[in-house]
Amino acid sequence: MAETILLVEDEEKLARMVELELRYEGYEVEKAFDGRTGLERALSGSFDLVLLDIMLPQLSGMEVLRRLRRERSTPVIMLTARDSVIDKVSGLDSGADDYITKPFAIEELLARIRAALRKRTAAPEETLLTAGPLTMNVDKHQVTMKDQPVELTKKEFDLLRHLLENKGHVLSRETLLDSVWGFDFVGETNSVDVYIRFLRSKLDEAFGFKLIHTVRGVGYVIREN
Repeated sequence: MAETILLVEDEEKLARMVELELRYEGYEVEKAFDGRTGLERALSGSFDLVLLDIMLPQLSGMEVLRRLRRERSTPVIMLTARDSVIDKVSGLDSGADDYITKPFAIEELLARIRAALRKRTAAPEETLLTAGPLTMNVDKHQVTMKDQPVELTKKEFDLLRHLLENKGHVLSRETLLDSVWGFDFVGETNSVDVYIRFLRSKLDEAFGFKLIHTVRGVGYVIREN
């Protein structure tokens, strides 16, 4: 069965050219010409990969990606005329699997598509992290508490994931900053405290089960009781 690709691109001539090349290579292709339509199709359909332009009408590619990642782990390759490091980092941090700058050679795009699809096919079984009534599906970027879905931002998800991966071990604010925000983060260590409060509000307080504990003078730890 042919793999299906969703192409979200507002330049119709480029979209048509890419579609023809993809169909020639044996892929099934659906197109959308604005971000809102692209997001709706990405969430309602079953696609093996999404090619997503950043500069889109109605909803930007970055916003489409952020919303898509709340529900789907479909591989996404960003297409854009921008080639600055900040734009690339922003796209990758938001959950993109790859990034290609216009104008691009179709051979390079096809190679990147093949690589992303191989990675998807070779992906291991879903990674689940648990603590008490909380379950995190790392691959699907989903969190449930007492079987109820919990919506987290990417930073909240990353912080919770790091705490879960080190369940039972106390992590200092500095360790969490380095691991979750990055060693070159410019800001205050109280950023950790702010996001811990966000997590506690959405998890501990909302569901009446204390998971995130403070060890005074040291840091934070997840314990199941």
